Amino acid sequence: MKTKYIFVTGGVVSGLGKGITAASLGRLLKNRGYKVVNQKFDPYLNVDPGTMSPYEHGEVFVTDDGAETDLDLGHYERFTDENLTKNSSITMGKIYQSVLERERRGDYLGKTVQVIPHVTNAIKEKIYSFENTDVDIVITEIGGTVGDIEGLSIIEAIRQVGIENDVEDVIYVHVTLLPYISGSNELKSKPTQHSVKELQSFGIKPDILVCRTEVDIPDNLREKIALFCNVRKESVIANKTASCLYEVPILLEKEGLAEEVCKHLCLEKCEPHNEKWEEMLNKIKNVSNNVIKVAIVGKYVKLEDSYLSVAESLKHAGFENGVNVKVDFIDAELITAKNAKEKLKDYSAIVVPGGFGNRGIEGKIQTIKYARENKVPFLGICLGMQMAVVEFARDVLKLKNANSEEFDEICEDPVIHIMYSQKDVTKKGGTMRLGSYPCIIKKGSLAEKLYKQIEINERHRHRFEYNNDYKERLEEAGLKCSGVSPDGTLVEMVELEQDKHPFFIASQFHPEFKSRPDKPAPLFVGLIKACLK
Repeated sequence: MKTKYIFVTGGVVSGLGKGITAASLGRLLKNRGYKVVNQKFDPYLNVDPGTMSPYEHGEVFVTDDGAETDLDLGHYERFTDENLTKNSSITMGKIYQSVLERERRGDYLGKTVQVIPHVTNAIKEKIYSFENTDVDIVITEIGGTVGDIEGLSIIEAIRQVGIENDVEDVIYVHVTLLPYISGSNELKSKPTQHSVKELQSFGIKPDILVCRTEVDIPDNLREKIALFCNVRKESVIANKTASCLYEVPILLEKEGLAEEVCKHLCLEKCEPHNEKWEEMLNKIKNVSNNVIKVAIVGKYVKLEDSYLSVAESLKHAGFENGVNVKVDFIDAELITAKNAKEKLKDYSAIVVPGGFGNRGIEGKIQTIKYARENKVPFLGICLGMQMAVVEFARDVLKLKNANSEEFDEICEDPVIHIMYSQKDVTKKGGTMRLGSYPCIIKKGSLAEKLYKQIEINERHRHRFEYNNDYKERLEEAGLKCSGVSPDGTLVEMVELEQDKHPFFIASQFHPEFKSRPDKPAPLFVGLIKACLK
């Protein structure tokens, strides 16, 4: 089968749910038996989100091959259950970097380097990178909104893809807004009309419109949109706000999105097999009324998307345990030794996630101390694990000056120090220990009980690590190393002995990146199960 291409653009305003639409479509086509891969183009000039503040762009999602990517790739992976790669996350910074490197090498043979054709050709190379593989359909989401100056070269490139391929091999899906005016009790189609007009001005005629709406679209309004936007009435798809994020694929299925895509792309396998996804939805909808309150104590809580995958993983664990998980975000800067109990006493479990820099660190340490001493189920992730080691060293080993070299390069007891391979690294972007690495789990540990296997692979994003010089003392005092790298040099997990704490475990890796709604990450499942006990 020749590779087919679906381009998902957006108009009017950002945040309409292009990523969820693209992810949902990927799931619906996969449920029809096609090999689907999702891809995201971001128009900003950063090479990747790795050096961006979480307040700018939310969390940085990491793939198995170590790419630091946009958070939408997390949605893609959770919905389609496909492990994506660096080819699925492209920024204009990455494109321009590639073009300029070629120019410096002389690859353009002295020609004047221009947006067309050189930049657009570089964009198309990324789109076509899945040719001659087992991929049947590539779904490419274009970040931003149509008309943004920085995204014009991407729009031009996808227009060219439509010209270079047969009509039945390329389709354009445009996500737009139908605002509801409560005063007059009506939906307004004018923003959608203007958005489509803008897209058409760049030479692209959308084949399908996915309209974000709070209410049902009346039949006469569908006809009006179809007439003024030059699409078929059945190609006007309502995308209503769902009670559960994972319900969106089924709602779009009922609206006929996948069927319309199949028609346009002349796909033969159009019979949907959504039974397993619907079973999962029923499981979600039938969770008990029992609510488990979990606190995520972090540095970037002003933007909840900074911990999107952690929050979703907790919900997945709730689905698995048949309970409703309510997540609250607490600013680590506000936690002190005096108020920790007051601020955390209402929570059944505590998660301390990753981050960088010393802001809020003492609050994280006091949070971990509270969880350890009061036997509150606790999960530390990346920096959360490192601070669990620091807290234990200070309070149990009485090493009052224990710290991480990230925050104090000349500290007396650096129980967390910079990785040997990172000592001479000066560039910030893309230079950390990134991607999937194996971990060997200690037999008889809590970690083994949770993973039910001895060797696992999880994704990483860090420069600093557990200092093995303190390993013997820490373990003798009760903080066990339950997961290490295959050569035994890197500590990947620590935990308290199970007879001393009901659930206290922390990982250097990020388990949230591999959690799926129907395949939740074991550490999160164990955390919620410990709350029920």
